[in-house]
Amino acid sequence: MEEGEEQENPEEQKKDFGKWYDKNYKLLLLIPLILLVLSVGYLFYFQSQNGDIIHKDVTLTGGTTITVFDSGIDIEDLKTNLGSEFDDLVVRGISDLRSGKQKGVIVETKAEVAVIRDALENYLGYELVQENSSIEFTGSTLSEGFYKQLRFAIILAFVFMAVVVFLIFRTFVPSLAVILSAFADIVMTVAVVDLFGMDLSIAGVIAFLMLIGYSVDTDILLTTRLLKRHEGSVNSRIYDAFKTGTTMTLTSIAAVAVALFIIYSFSDTLRQIFTILLIGLGFDLVNTWFANAGILKWYVERRHA
Repeated sequence: MEEGEEQENPEEQKKDFGKWYDKNYKLLLLIPLILLVLSVGYLFYFQSQNGDIIHKDVTLTGGTTITVFDSGIDIEDLKTNLGSEFDDLVVRGISDLRSGKQKGVIVETKAEVAVIRDALENYLGYELVQENSSIEFTGSTLSEGFYKQLRFAIILAFVFMAVVVFLIFRTFVPSLAVILSAFADIVMTVAVVDLFGMDLSIAGVIAFLMLIGYSVDTDILLTTRLLKRHEGSVNSRIYDAFKTGTTMTLTSIAAVAVALFIIYSFSDTLRQIFTILLIGLGFDLVNTWFANAGILKWYVERRHA
Protein backbone atom coordinates (compact mmCIF):
# COMPACT_ATOMS: atom_id res chain seq x y z
CA MET A 1 0.00 0.00 0.00
CA GLU A 2 2.83 2.35 0.81
CA GLU A 3 4.40 1.78 -2.60
CA GLY A 4 1.05 2.41 -4.31
CA GLU A 5 0.49 5.57 -2.33
CA GLU A 6 3.99 6.81 -3.25
CA GLN A 7 3.22 6.19 -6.93
CA GLU A 8 -0.01 8.19 -6.68
CA ASN A 9 1.65 11.18 -4.99
CA PRO A 10 2.93 12.85 -8.19
CA GLU A 11 -0.53 12.68 -9.77
CA GLU A 12 -2.14 14.04 -6.63
CA GLN A 13 0.40 16.86 -6.62
CA LYS A 14 -0.52 17.70 -10.20
CA LYS A 15 -4.21 17.72 -9.37
CA ASP A 16 -3.68 19.98 -6.37
CA PHE A 17 -1.50 22.26 -8.47
CA GLY A 18 -4.13 22.33 -11.22
CA LYS A 19 -6.92 23.35 -8.84
CA TRP A 20 -4.79 26.09 -7.29
CA TYR A 21 -3.48 27.31 -10.66
CA ASP A 22 -6.95 27.51 -12.24
CA LYS A 23 -8.01 29.90 -9.48
CA ASN A 24 -4.89 32.05 -9.35
CA TYR A 25 -3.12 32.16 -12.72
CA LYS A 26 -4.83 35.40 -13.77
CA LEU A 27 -3.84 37.04 -10.48
CA LEU A 28 -0.26 35.86 -10.95
CA LEU A 29 -0.21 37.65 -14.31
CA LEU A 30 -0.58 40.96 -12.46
CA ILE A 31 2.78 40.58 -10.67
CA PRO A 32 5.04 40.72 -13.77
CA LEU A 33 2.69 43.27 -15.36
CA ILE A 34 3.07 45.65 -12.39
CA LEU A 35 6.85 45.10 -12.32
CA LEU A 36 7.08 45.81 -16.05
CA VAL A 37 5.00 49.01 -15.81
CA LEU A 38 7.08 50.26 -12.85
CA SER A 39 10.35 49.41 -14.65
CA VAL A 40 9.32 51.16 -17.88
CA GLY A 41 8.13 54.20 -15.92
CA TYR A 42 11.38 54.38 -13.99
CA LEU A 43 13.46 54.09 -17.17
CA PHE A 44 11.53 56.97 -18.76
CA TYR A 45 12.23 59.04 -15.65
CA PHE A 46 15.89 58.00 -15.68
CA GLN A 47 16.18 58.90 -19.36
CA SER A 48 14.74 62.37 -18.72
CA GLN A 49 17.20 62.98 -15.88
CA ASN A 50 20.38 61.50 -17.38
CA GLY A 51 19.92 61.54 -21.16
CA ASP A 52 20.17 57.75 -21.43
CA ILE A 53 18.62 54.68 -19.81
CA ILE A 54 21.94 53.60 -18.21
CA HIS A 55 25.00 55.03 -16.52
CA LYS A 56 28.04 54.35 -18.73
CA ASP A 57 31.68 53.99 -17.71
CA VAL A 58 34.68 55.23 -19.70
CA THR A 59 34.63 52.18 -22.01
CA LEU A 60 31.31 53.47 -23.40
CA THR A 61 31.75 57.24 -22.99
CA GLY A 62 35.46 57.69 -23.67
CA GLY A 63 38.11 58.78 -21.22
CA THR A 64 41.33 57.75 -19.48
CA THR A 65 42.12 54.57 -17.59
CA ILE A 66 45.35 54.44 -15.57
CA THR A 67 46.48 51.27 -13.83
CA VAL A 68 49.09 51.79 -11.11
CA PHE A 69 50.96 48.71 -9.87
CA ASP A 70 51.49 49.78 -6.26
CA SER A 71 50.14 47.65 -3.41
CA GLY A 72 50.58 50.45 -0.87
CA ILE A 73 47.99 52.87 -2.28
CA ASP A 74 45.07 53.66 0.02
CA ILE A 75 42.03 53.55 -2.28
CA GLU A 76 39.73 55.59 -0.03
CA ASP A 77 42.38 58.24 0.56
CA LEU A 78 43.02 58.46 -3.19
CA LYS A 79 39.29 58.96 -3.83
CA THR A 80 39.13 61.68 -1.17
CA ASN A 81 42.12 63.59 -2.49
CA LEU A 82 41.29 63.47 -6.20
CA GLY A 83 37.50 63.23 -6.00
CA SER A 84 37.04 66.98 -5.53
CA GLU A 85 39.05 67.69 -8.68
CA PHE A 86 37.51 64.92 -10.82
CA ASP A 87 33.76 64.51 -10.23
CA ASP A 88 33.49 61.34 -12.31
CA LEU A 89 36.55 59.66 -10.76
CA VAL A 90 36.29 55.88 -10.29
CA VAL A 91 38.98 54.05 -8.31
CA ARG A 92 39.09 50.25 -8.09
CA GLY A 93 41.58 47.91 -6.50
CA ILE A 94 43.43 45.05 -8.21
CA SER A 95 43.76 41.98 -5.99
CA ASP A 96 45.61 38.71 -6.26
CA LEU A 97 43.12 35.93 -6.99
CA ARG A 98 44.73 33.47 -4.56
CA SER A 99 45.79 35.60 -1.62
CA GLY A 100 43.29 38.45 -1.97
CA LYS A 101 46.04 41.01 -1.35
CA GLN A 102 45.91 44.32 -3.21
CA LYS A 103 48.35 44.51 -6.13
CA GLY A 104 47.47 47.98 -7.44
CA VAL A 105 44.64 50.33 -8.41
CA ILE A 106 42.71 51.30 -11.54
CA VAL A 107 41.75 54.95 -11.95
CA GLU A 108 39.10 55.95 -14.51
CA THR A 109 37.89 59.40 -15.52
CA LYS A 110 36.72 61.32 -18.60
CA ALA A 111 39.60 63.76 -18.13
CA GLU A 112 42.51 63.99 -20.58
CA VAL A 113 45.54 61.77 -19.99
CA ALA A 114 47.92 64.62 -19.09
CA VAL A 115 45.52 66.11 -16.53
CA ILE A 116 44.79 62.95 -14.55
CA ARG A 117 48.38 61.70 -14.84
CA ASP A 118 49.77 64.94 -13.36
CA ALA A 119 47.24 64.79 -10.52
CA LEU A 120 48.12 61.16 -9.79
CA GLU A 121 51.86 61.84 -9.85
CA ASN A 122 51.43 64.73 -7.41
CA TYR A 123 49.43 62.49 -5.07
CA LEU A 124 51.79 59.49 -5.32
CA GLY A 125 54.98 61.49 -5.20
CA TYR A 126 56.66 59.70 -8.09
CA GLU A 127 56.55 59.63 -11.89
CA LEU A 128 54.29 57.17 -13.69
CA VAL A 129 56.37 55.20 -16.20
CA GLN A 130 55.90 52.01 -18.17
CA GLU A 131 57.39 49.89 -15.38
CA ASN A 132 54.91 50.94 -12.69
CA SER A 133 51.77 51.85 -14.62
CA SER A 134 49.64 51.40 -17.71
CA ILE A 135 47.69 54.20 -19.40
CA GLU A 136 44.81 53.83 -21.86
CA PHE A 137 42.78 56.57 -23.54
CA THR A 138 39.60 56.08 -25.57
CA GLY A 139 38.11 58.90 -27.62
CA SER A 140 34.48 59.80 -26.98
CA THR A 141 33.57 59.39 -30.67
CA LEU A 142 34.96 55.85 -30.81
CA SER A 143 33.28 54.83 -27.54
CA GLU A 144 29.93 56.33 -28.55
CA GLY A 145 30.09 54.54 -31.90
CA PHE A 146 30.88 51.25 -30.19
CA TYR A 147 27.99 51.78 -27.75
CA LYS A 148 25.59 52.32 -30.64
CA GLN A 149 26.82 49.12 -32.26
CA LEU A 150 26.22 47.18 -29.04
CA ARG A 151 22.69 48.57 -28.76
CA PHE A 152 22.08 47.61 -32.39
CA ALA A 153 23.39 44.10 -31.62
CA ILE A 154 20.85 43.70 -28.81
CA ILE A 155 18.01 44.90 -31.06
CA LEU A 156 19.18 42.57 -33.84
CA ALA A 157 19.30 39.66 -31.37
CA PHE A 158 15.67 40.35 -30.48
CA VAL A 159 14.65 40.49 -34.15
CA PHE A 160 16.35 37.18 -35.01
CA MET A 161 14.97 35.62 -31.83
CA ALA A 162 11.46 36.71 -32.82
CA VAL A 163 11.86 35.26 -36.32
CA VAL A 164 13.19 31.92 -35.03
CA VAL A 165 10.46 31.62 -32.38
CA PHE A 166 7.74 32.36 -34.95
CA LEU A 167 9.20 29.81 -37.38
CA ILE A 168 9.19 27.17 -34.63
CA PHE A 169 5.64 27.69 -33.35
CA ARG A 170 3.99 29.46 -36.34
CA THR A 171 1.39 31.09 -34.09
CA PHE A 172 1.27 34.71 -33.05
CA VAL A 173 0.28 34.64 -29.36
CA PRO A 174 2.80 32.03 -28.11
CA SER A 175 5.59 33.67 -30.12
CA LEU A 176 4.66 37.09 -28.74
CA ALA A 177 4.61 35.67 -25.19
CA VAL A 178 8.19 34.37 -25.54
CA ILE A 179 9.42 37.70 -26.91
CA LEU A 180 7.52 39.69 -24.27
CA SER A 181 9.04 37.59 -21.49
CA ALA A 182 12.58 38.15 -22.78
CA PHE A 183 11.88 41.88 -23.22
CA ALA A 184 10.55 42.11 -19.65
CA ASP A 185 13.67 40.37 -18.30
CA ILE A 186 15.91 42.96 -19.97
CA VAL A 187 13.82 46.00 -18.99
CA MET A 188 13.45 44.96 -15.34
CA THR A 189 17.14 44.14 -15.05
CA VAL A 190 18.17 47.50 -16.55
CA ALA A 191 15.89 49.28 -14.04
CA VAL A 192 17.48 47.45 -11.08
CA VAL A 193 21.00 48.10 -12.42
CA ASP A 194 20.15 51.81 -12.58
CA LEU A 195 18.77 51.71 -9.03
CA PHE A 196 22.07 50.22 -7.86
CA GLY A 197 23.90 53.11 -9.54
CA MET A 198 26.06 50.72 -11.58
CA ASP A 199 28.17 52.23 -14.37
CA LEU A 200 27.69 49.87 -17.27
CA SER A 201 30.76 48.77 -19.21
CA ILE A 202 31.13 46.90 -22.49
CA ALA A 203 31.09 43.66 -20.49
CA GLY A 204 27.78 44.69 -18.91
CA VAL A 205 26.13 45.21 -22.29
CA ILE A 206 27.39 41.79 -23.39
CA ALA A 207 25.85 40.31 -20.21
CA PHE A 208 22.45 41.53 -21.44
CA LEU A 209 23.00 39.63 -24.69
CA MET A 210 23.74 36.51 -22.64
CA LEU A 211 20.59 37.13 -20.61
CA ILE A 212 18.45 36.99 -23.76
CA GLY A 213 19.69 33.45 -24.35
CA TYR A 214 18.98 32.38 -20.77
CA SER A 215 15.50 33.91 -20.93
CA VAL A 216 14.43 32.36 -24.22
CA ASP A 217 15.66 28.92 -23.11
CA THR A 218 12.99 28.36 -20.43
CA ASP A 219 10.28 30.12 -22.45
CA ILE A 220 10.78 27.79 -25.42
CA LEU A 221 10.82 24.79 -23.07
CA LEU A 222 7.44 25.85 -21.64
CA THR A 223 5.91 26.66 -25.03
CA THR A 224 7.09 23.40 -26.57
CA ARG A 225 5.62 21.36 -23.74
CA LEU A 226 2.24 23.07 -24.09
CA LEU A 227 1.91 23.27 -27.88
CA LYS A 228 3.89 20.31 -29.22
CA ARG A 229 2.81 17.70 -26.66
CA HIS A 230 -0.76 16.54 -26.11
CA GLU A 231 -0.58 13.94 -23.35
CA GLY A 232 -2.07 15.04 -20.05
CA SER A 233 -4.00 18.19 -19.19
CA VAL A 234 -2.76 21.74 -19.74
CA ASN A 235 -2.02 22.14 -16.03
CA SER A 236 -0.16 18.82 -15.98
CA ARG A 237 2.08 19.93 -18.85
CA ILE A 238 2.72 23.31 -17.18
CA TYR A 239 3.59 21.50 -13.95
CA ASP A 240 6.10 19.21 -15.70
CA ALA A 241 7.66 22.15 -17.57
CA PHE A 242 7.80 24.13 -14.32
CA LYS A 243 9.78 21.41 -12.54
CA THR A 244 12.28 21.11 -15.41
CA GLY A 245 12.54 24.85 -16.09
CA THR A 246 12.93 25.98 -12.49
CA THR A 247 15.59 23.30 -11.96
CA MET A 248 17.52 24.72 -14.93
CA THR A 249 17.17 28.34 -13.81
CA LEU A 250 17.89 27.71 -10.13
CA THR A 251 20.98 25.71 -11.09
CA SER A 252 22.18 28.65 -13.17
CA ILE A 253 21.40 31.07 -10.33
CA ALA A 254 23.37 28.93 -7.87
CA ALA A 255 26.36 28.70 -10.23
CA VAL A 256 26.34 32.45 -10.95
CA ALA A 257 25.93 33.32 -7.25
CA VAL A 258 28.89 31.14 -6.25
CA ALA A 259 31.04 32.61 -9.04
CA LEU A 260 30.01 36.14 -8.00
CA PHE A 261 30.94 35.43 -4.37
CA ILE A 262 34.36 34.06 -5.36
CA ILE A 263 35.39 36.85 -7.75
CA TYR A 264 33.56 39.76 -6.08
CA SER A 265 36.75 41.51 -4.91
CA PHE A 266 39.00 40.47 -7.78
CA SER A 267 37.43 41.48 -11.08
CA ASP A 268 35.03 44.36 -11.68
CA THR A 269 34.31 43.10 -15.19
CA LEU A 270 33.26 39.61 -14.08
CA ARG A 271 31.42 41.04 -11.07
CA GLN A 272 29.29 43.20 -13.35
CA ILE A 273 28.54 40.31 -15.73
CA PHE A 274 27.53 37.93 -12.93
CA THR A 275 25.50 40.59 -11.10
CA ILE A 276 23.46 41.36 -14.23
CA LEU A 277 22.92 37.66 -14.93
CA LEU A 278 21.86 37.01 -11.32
CA ILE A 279 19.29 39.82 -11.38
CA GLY A 280 18.01 38.81 -14.82
CA LEU A 281 17.65 35.12 -13.92
CA GLY A 282 15.60 36.08 -10.87
CA PHE A 283 13.23 38.12 -13.03
CA ASP A 284 13.13 35.28 -15.57
CA LEU A 285 11.50 33.02 -12.98
CA VAL A 286 8.71 35.57 -12.51
CA ASN A 287 8.22 36.40 -16.18
CA THR A 288 8.31 32.81 -17.44
CA TRP A 289 6.15 31.09 -14.83
CA PHE A 290 3.77 33.91 -13.91
CA ALA A 291 3.41 35.76 -17.22
CA ASN A 292 4.30 33.42 -20.07
CA ALA A 293 2.70 30.34 -18.48
CA GLY A 294 -0.49 32.26 -17.77
CA ILE A 295 -0.72 33.66 -21.31
CA LEU A 296 -0.14 30.21 -22.83
CA LYS A 297 -2.72 28.57 -20.55
CA TRP A 298 -5.30 31.16 -21.58
CA TYR A 299 -4.37 30.72 -25.27
CA VAL A 300 -4.47 26.90 -25.29
CA GLU A 301 -7.76 26.68 -23.42
CA ARG A 302 -9.35 29.35 -25.59
CA ARG A 303 -8.18 27.58 -28.76
CA HIS A 304 -9.62 24.25 -27.62
CA ALA A 305 -12.86 25.90 -26.56
